[in-house]
Amino acid sequence: MAYFEVETAKLYYELHGEEGRPVVVLLNGIMMSTLSWHGHLLDLTRFFRVLLMDFRDQGKSSKMRKNYDISTHAKDLNALLEHLNIKRANIVGLSYGGQVAQLFALMYPKKLNTLVLSNTPARISPYLQELGEAWKEAARLYDGEKFFALAIPFIYSDTFYNRNLNWLKNRQKTFKTLLNMEWFDGFIRLASSNLSFNTLNELSNINCPTLLLMADRDIITPINEMELIKDEISNCECLVIHDAGHAAFLEKKSEFLSAIIGFLLKYN
Repeated sequence: MAYFEVETAKLYYELHGEEGRPVVVLLNGIMMSTLSWHGHLLDLTRFFRVLLMDFRDQGKSSKMRKNYDISTHAKDLNALLEHLNIKRANIVGLSYGGQVAQLFALMYPKKLNTLVLSNTPARISPYLQELGEAWKEAARLYDGEKFFALAIPFIYSDTFYNRNLNWLKNRQKTFKTLLNMEWFDGFIRLASSNLSFNTLNELSNINCPTLLLMADRDIITPINEMELIKDEISNCECLVIHDAGHAAFLEKKSEFLSAIIGFLLKYN
């Protein structure tokens, strides 16, 4: 657990696992932090050295005063890898983190061994743009419980809600104390950073082995959106996680981990 300074930001990161093993970088979704991955580390560190990082405005990293473009995170990751003397890495990007992963793959192709894109789009569709605006409006209430009620039902599948309502309601109560004004302002900047994001015309330049993980009940990045990526990346494999929503990495953690570990072991 450490901090790394780059330009105007102080970035929090964690390295887990034994030195000498292939490095896997896990890139957060927009509402996540390094802590969100801790339940996955035991399985991943059996085979890999795992690098976690909080983007600007996430978790323990610096909160910014001005808006920025999402490509800033790809530059930050490159600077962190250089700081850690990591020449090549396997990158797993989830949702917003998958957008950053796409940009990193396009900007720094020689530093990438494999790429995993989970529940992530190659563009901000009109629907996704409107959803982002709704989330920002919810964030401007500066109320954790209300934000949970307005934003989180889109994240999980209906099946998960039906089976885990009590857990979700308890989680909603914790948001009251977990999320403060600083978090909400940071989230609004993050949600404003990717409005023009669109890699569709560039994805054919990605040549490293790539895995696409989709979920059949994901309404944020539905399968047809991820198939746009499939059509552009030549060295690409796809896997659908069934009966799960946008948060498939939590809803179906074992399936998520099995898919990633199996894919990465094939190329490392």
